[in-house]
Amino acid sequence: MRPTRSRPWSGLPVLLVGVLLSTACARGHAPLRTEPSPGPAPDSIGTPSPASAQPSGARPGTLHALLAAKGLIVPVEGVAPARVRDSYTASRGGRTHDAVDIMAPRGTPVLAADSGSILKLRRNDAGGLTIYQLDHASQFVYYYAHLDRYQEGLAEGQRLRQGQVIGYVGTTGNAPKDAPHLHFQVMLYRGNGQYWGGEPVNPHPFFTRPGRRP
Repeated sequence: MRPTRSRPWSGLPVLLVGVLLSTACARGHAPLRTEPSPGPAPDSIGTPSPASAQPSGARPGTLHALLAAKGLIVPVEGVAPARVRDSYTASRGGRTHDAVDIMAPRGTPVLAADSGSILKLRRNDAGGLTIYQLDHASQFVYYYAHLDRYQEGLAEGQRLRQGQVIGYVGTTGNAPKDAPHLHFQVMLYRGNGQYWGGEPVNPHPFFTRPGRRP
């Protein structure tokens, strides 16, 4: 039985929802980007270093071609690319968002945007319940945040098919409690299991299909 999909944000003007999200991401945390370098494991997300973030075997000029070849689906079930607002360059607490927010009712299935494997499952104050997925070619990391819960049985190292259910839309972390959404980010993989710190890439132009299960 699927969870009830309440719509606390339905009827709100798009601009108001954007303001709510912008305000929330600015509350005491840096914008949701990547995990910081190892240490005391703070929850705020640090600024990546573009010079050191390159996928294996790729040059900067090929990055968009590589991502386009993935044929990404919108990672929320039933959401078409045209319904996703490009909030990648939006301001979040005086910094750039570097991700897209996909609005959906609480409990809507979150799907793997591409095939690959689970690199890390983590909870933090800013992103709440999160998933870091590595693509099958070890070039990109896909970051899913504010999840309500994981799909039952999800584990690090698990192989994923594109469109597979991995979690459910929620408001964990610093997301507004009345505006459930998926925070989705694409980063370059830095190798050696490092799921944080990769240079972000705007996924919005590369969504090719609505979110559907296999």
